[in-house]
Amino acid sequence: MSTLRVSLAILTALLVGASFEGCSSPDPVKAADAVKQDKDRHQAPDFALKDADGKLVRLSDYRGKVVLLDFWATWCGPCKIEIPWFEDLERKDKDKGLEVLGVSMDDEGWEVVKPFLKELNVNYRVVIGNDSTAQMYGGIDALPTTFLIDRQGKIAAVHIGLASKKDFEDGVEQLLQAPASDAPASSASASAVGAK
Repeated sequence: MSTLRVSLAILTALLVGASFEGCSSPDPVKAADAVKQDKDRHQAPDFALKDADGKLVRLSDYRGKVVLLDFWATWCGPCKIEIPWFEDLERKDKDKGLEVLGVSMDDEGWEVVKPFLKELNVNYRVVIGNDSTAQMYGGIDALPTTFLIDRQGKIAAVHIGLASKKDFEDGVEQLLQAPASDAPASSASASAVGAK
């Protein structure tokens, strides 16, 4: 078991325990950030990771779309709560320009992820992440960690830990309503992190 997974498991358990204390409402572990103003957004790091079919997926391939980028794992309880919400968003808003992209942080890889995806009937694309990918995003210290990325490929919001379904719906809706700019389709330099 990797050091990252042990650290994430411990931190996630502590955060989940704190978030359900009192069990009165599914308040987020960390108050979800509102969608940032355009001037406060930074480019999301590009990556190249393989999906379940072995196809290379680059974040830059989604330029022009709103992307919900979710770092998760099969052993993460809060992740299992959020995944059905993301399936609903994918169904409801795909035609409006939303793409949900899951990044599994499971050390065991597709051996555990494929059966999990099949069991939950996940309808969006999933890739296997690694420590390098996590570091590109500032170090993923808790799962789930979810980024809302605007049509220009910039991070508009970050949700660490269990957020509310409404936070995701509101953020996605706000980004989908924003006009698409004529930003160039190519990104700065795409790195092939994790491509095997």
